[in-house]
Amino acid sequence: MDALMEKQYDIMDVSLLAGKIMLESGAETYRVEDTMMRIALSYGIEESHSFVTPTGIMFSIETDEPTKTKLMRISSRTTDLYKVSAVNAISRRISAGELTISAAYKELKSIQKAPMFFSFLIQIAAAASTSGCFVILLKGSWDNVLPAMLAGALAYFLVLKVADIVPTMFFSEFIAALAGGATAYFLFSLGFGSDLDRIIVGTLIPLVPGLLITNAVRDLMAGHFISGLAKGAEALLTALAIGTGIAVVMTLI
Repeated sequence: MDALMEKQYDIMDVSLLAGKIMLESGAETYRVEDTMMRIALSYGIEESHSFVTPTGIMFSIETDEPTKTKLMRISSRTTDLYKVSAVNAISRRISAGELTISAAYKELKSIQKAPMFFSFLIQIAAAASTSGCFVILLKGSWDNVLPAMLAGALAYFLVLKVADIVPTMFFSEFIAALAGGATAYFLFSLGFGSDLDRIIVGTLIPLVPGLLITNAVRDLMAGHFISGLAKGAEALLTALAIGTGIAVVMTLI
């Protein structure tokens, strides 16, 4: 009996770890819940229940013994869709019977400890190219591309670094928008670019919480109203922080 209970708790640990990695990496709530229950079912747990919010995961299984429930706190969230894909791949291997409980837990731990799929410099380069491309999409002239790329790269650099130093939510977005807007205006005043508005918009594009907004809508459509509203509120406050940072710059100039 003790061995059976230990196995059940191990299954819960594997399911919770998979859910934690996915939620911290930007997965939708319904995808996290579905993956956790599929993993439990693959290991013989016929009836399981999961309740996921952006800040926590509650998971329980029902067997002949009293219902077992575990809670896991989620303290940080980022965007790393490679990890989401990797966990989904492990889930499919578990469903196919290719992984034991201990092997699955070990592989999930390896994914959790792995660094971001794209290096820090690649992320900055991607942000810079995104800022420049959006200037063209907004029908701006090519002379506005370079200042937008430079300001966008600086803004994204700050949003990553400040978040590591100051854990307060939305502060990093405010500082990044403030610095990015100031840099855009400084470059414009030096003669780089001819359209300040498009340069500033291009600068801010990498900071926009697009994935968060998408996940909020998808969760609401899937019936996860608490998670959808929470993510929507987070996206709204992030946009407010970005807008406040730019408003300060525009007021001062």
